[in-house]
Amino acid sequence: MSKEEKIDLYRKMLTVRAFEEEAGKLFSENLIPGFIHLSIGEEASSVGTCSVLRGDDYVASTHRGHGHLIAKGAEPKRMFAELFGKASGYCKGKGGSMHIADFSLGILGANGVVGGGFPIIVGAGLSIKLRKTDQVGVVFFGDGAANRGTFHEAANMASIWKLPIVFVCENNLYASTTPSSYALAGGSVAKRASAYDIPGYVTDGNDILEVRSTVSKAVKWARQGKGPSLIENKTYRYRGHFEGDPQKYRTEKEVENFRKKHDPIEIFHDFLFKDGTLTESLDKNLRGQVSELITESVRYAREEPFPKEEDALEDLYYTPIWRK
Repeated sequence: MSKEEKIDLYRKMLTVRAFEEEAGKLFSENLIPGFIHLSIGEEASSVGTCSVLRGDDYVASTHRGHGHLIAKGAEPKRMFAELFGKASGYCKGKGGSMHIADFSLGILGANGVVGGGFPIIVGAGLSIKLRKTDQVGVVFFGDGAANRGTFHEAANMASIWKLPIVFVCENNLYASTTPSSYALAGGSVAKRASAYDIPGYVTDGNDILEVRSTVSKAVKWARQGKGPSLIENKTYRYRGHFEGDPQKYRTEKEVENFRKKHDPIEIFHDFLFKDGTLTESLDKNLRGQVSELITESVRYAREEPFPKEEDALEDLYYTPIWRK
């Protein structure tokens, strides 16, 4: 990678972290309705994966999807507008955190249903094959979703039809409140790849370069028409399953240990310093730019209007006769 490419990866990781920290703060101030699920600590997985995708490739996200969306090109200001329920949000304020989508960016939607992205990405993969393009579809999911029936159905279909899909499991060690060490038979999601006769990889999901390298192989495999791959990025979330989660299933010491030893941004930060890409002044400048972007994005979202009452009747599959 060039220096510019490495700096871009670092900037995006900083942007994802800053966006989510600010979202958590705003939620605690009761300015964001509903629930939000933060992926702080998982930035290497989202940014590393999306860094090898093209603009016309597809991504199906999860309820913990802010990082995926920003990494794929979504604007923080329109994401904040959606979180605030404003009309200028990606889904006109109707979707909120768990349902942001923008087909023009290949973002097929975050999803509030655990395992809900699997059928969507199989459909996208089949459409790619029927249209005979060289696009690729990526579906993100957690270790908990790997135990849902939709995972088996999607992996099986993708394999027998050789669909251009990359299954990316973000194993953050907990399915909501249940440790994967207890609920994940065989100890690894990637090991299941052999059952579907597809490649399976396990990565240090906190090392963005390892994630990028592994996903790159899977994407190349898919573009060549060889079918799907299964990747398990082992990572960790610093916040609870949702904001307000009492987190009785783990200790503060465990969380702090991951922060100190496995923080993806600090790992890449140290790498960039050692290889001469990053300097103290450049780092300070980048962080300042990101902070300014987030501040401006929140200001934009605060000032935008809410949808009108009659907008609730728009964007529906069915238009009543009296509305025609």
